Amino acid sequence: MLTLFRWLLRATVALIVVLVLTMVLTWYFATRSLPDYNATYRVQGISAPVEIVRSTENVPHIFGSNDEDVFFALGLAHAQDRLFQMTLLRRAAQGRLSEVYGAKAFSADDLARRLELYRNASESVDMQDDATMAALTAYSAGVNQWIAQVNEQALGRGAPEFFLRPQNISYWQPADSLAILKLIAAASSNSAATEILRARLSMAWPDRGTDLLRAEGGPAALPDYTSLFPGARFAIPERRSRADGERSVENFLRPGDGLGANGFAALPARTAANGALLANDPQAPLISPSLYYLARLQLSSGGVIGATIPGMPVILSGRNPHLAWGLTPAPIDDADIAMEEIQPGSPDRYRGPTGWVDLESRREVIRVLDEPDRNIMLRFSRNGPLVPGFDAGLSDITPAGFVPSLRWTGSSNSDTTMSALMGLMYASNTAGAAKIAEGVIAPPMNVTLADNESIRQLTVGAAPERAASHPTGGALPVPGWETSADWTGIVALNGSSQSTDNGIVLATEEAGTLALRRSRLSWLLQDREIHSRDSFIAAQLDMVSPAARALLPIVGAELWFTGEPAAAGSPERQRQDALNLLAEWDGAMNEHLPEPLIYSAWMAALQNRLIRDELGPMADDIRVLHPAFIDAVFRNRDGAAAWCDVVQSAPTEDCTTIARQSLDRAILDLSEKYGPDVTSWRWGDAHQARHTHPVLGQIAGLRWVVNLTQSLSGGPFTVSRMPGLGYGTAPFETATGPGYRGVYDLADPDSSVFIISTGQSGHPLSRHYDDLADLWRRGEYIGMSLDPDLARAAATGITRLEPEQN
Repeated sequence: MLTLFRWLLRATVALIVVLVLTMVLTWYFATRSLPDYNATYRVQGISAPVEIVRSTENVPHIFGSNDEDVFFALGLAHAQDRLFQMTLLRRAAQGRLSEVYGAKAFSADDLARRLELYRNASESVDMQDDATMAALTAYSAGVNQWIAQVNEQALGRGAPEFFLRPQNISYWQPADSLAILKLIAAASSNSAATEILRARLSMAWPDRGTDLLRAEGGPAALPDYTSLFPGARFAIPERRSRADGERSVENFLRPGDGLGANGFAALPARTAANGALLANDPQAPLISPSLYYLARLQLSSGGVIGATIPGMPVILSGRNPHLAWGLTPAPIDDADIAMEEIQPGSPDRYRGPTGWVDLESRREVIRVLDEPDRNIMLRFSRNGPLVPGFDAGLSDITPAGFVPSLRWTGSSNSDTTMSALMGLMYASNTAGAAKIAEGVIAPPMNVTLADNESIRQLTVGAAPERAASHPTGGALPVPGWETSADWTGIVALNGSSQSTDNGIVLATEEAGTLALRRSRLSWLLQDREIHSRDSFIAAQLDMVSPAARALLPIVGAELWFTGEPAAAGSPERQRQDALNLLAEWDGAMNEHLPEPLIYSAWMAALQNRLIRDELGPMADDIRVLHPAFIDAVFRNRDGAAAWCDVVQSAPTEDCTTIARQSLDRAILDLSEKYGPDVTSWRWGDAHQARHTHPVLGQIAGLRWVVNLTQSLSGGPFTVSRMPGLGYGTAPFETATGPGYRGVYDLADPDSSVFIISTGQSGHPLSRHYDDLADLWRRGEYIGMSLDPDLARAAATGITRLEPEQN
């Protein structure tokens, strides 16, 4: 017995020693990839010494003797802090995520290959101007020099994720940067996804289905979708469900997502300090680390500071000494779905305008982690690539014997968007910047500009031209052989300027007649005669929901309580308490209030109750609120009140009944989660942002460390846009938001402020991994000066690059 005890003791001690050693080794190898910001490196690819001065917040201020050396150092700094993220973005554009994530990423790779994101980017390299090519080449060399340093000095493979997702890190190429820009363009456009949804609505209820989207763009009158394909058979719509909380974080920039932003500016005459103001807050998936990265570059034309995306050598939104600029996706219908009829018995032939013709085909191989390679056949019609997997609902509207294809302006293989964005950094005034911005192809965008004397806002990019005889005006998928549905051309928007409204310009990505955020932003900017940096910050952070202010008075018109209180604890009393709170509410989506939660749950339940019986299983896929639709129903605009009657029930329901039933349902659901006391509920308990790490965030035990969870104010229609997921047990959890905010004051440029949603570093063990996250959540900013002396005085680290002597 004593011998057994001794052996058990020895085994226990040995196990503890092994565990401790394992933890020590894990910590050692993980920390090896933390960059030393005070190091000196001898590198190839620069002509003179370069300094990377790191501020307190780990923002690199880069000083070199020429622009190529500065871009080289930016590439090295990006790789120091975000190497894994850069390779992930590159893989997403290349269609190679499956090599590190396995079969769950296959559909994303398949779509990226079919859209030819990387091929078109590679062919566009030669279309860039000389300065951009020099910057892309130098930037790539900087990334590659850091990869070489990692290999030579055994710096933990460059990032801890590479130990868990083993892969060879191939050297960076200029085409990689262009491919990431293509990926962003694809994610910014939701035109094709909206077409698909509109067609599904038309099929679900031909008479009124498209009411749901009518105020959000597209022609007022549309044909029944099925009438475009006489005699065609359609399958019964599939019932799809998404697992609670499922988010494809490895492919966080997905084609068709539809990203957003606000951009606004004021003339010097409208500002307190007599200098132009500009604000910009591009949306992004809320991941950890943030998609954005702050940087300052000392170029030959002067200092440039603002937001970059690791993998690209450009300041996308920022300022130089004389000019500030911001980018907003433009609501341009830049894509169409065409249904190609396949010749029976010949899968490689399709119906063209004059008969059956061959599809162009190319076979590619997708390597899948821990599984055999998969062969895919890429096929192309005269309209574009065949994309059967573009959208989950696409199969519902594809006739039997047909395959969908996609025509998209972003498919250009002579795309000069990178050169245009690069040129903005060198521009010294709005007129010159506007001319440079004309080179943008995809995504179409509103560019907001401000210099010391003027402001300007212009729409740039490529837009399709459609004939007046087009059968749907681009609002629905069309038969691929119909020449009347062809684009008559692709026109460059050529910087068509937006008018200045009393010294103010503003833009959002919203389309249609009910642009709620735009109307709220316009009111905020015109409500005061003189603006300051602080008033622009307040507008950018505004959390009042114009949707709530518009909907509550008409939805609750017959429900506001005026009688005796019901018994405490009863459902009637809960309803009365909820209505009393909403009656006094100003629409502010404050995380500490119960009213935003009651309103959001009520409107979600109301919309679901309105559409469920008419749309059937498709209602599960309507995950965003459509305020214009609810407004039309309760005002009975064009007979829209017909949605209130539940067809399957014997009585005829009116809208007041549906509104009351929906409120009761919402209160019941909220009571189960948050208790019976309506006044104790808090919007922030349900409205949270989970910044998920694309690798470590999916590992039990690590996700609580690397994923950042924050309660947030705001909502889907506030100026500070924070939309919810719309499904699962956490429908109000937000997955996207303003990943970067910047406000630029040209009267006192160094008082300009910036923030990103996490921290600068992508390394979970770095103190800069999440040091900006709380500031971002609270609506605070950091300053970034172009004064070199200030940058060096506040430096927490200076990396010196010296040319390697041959």
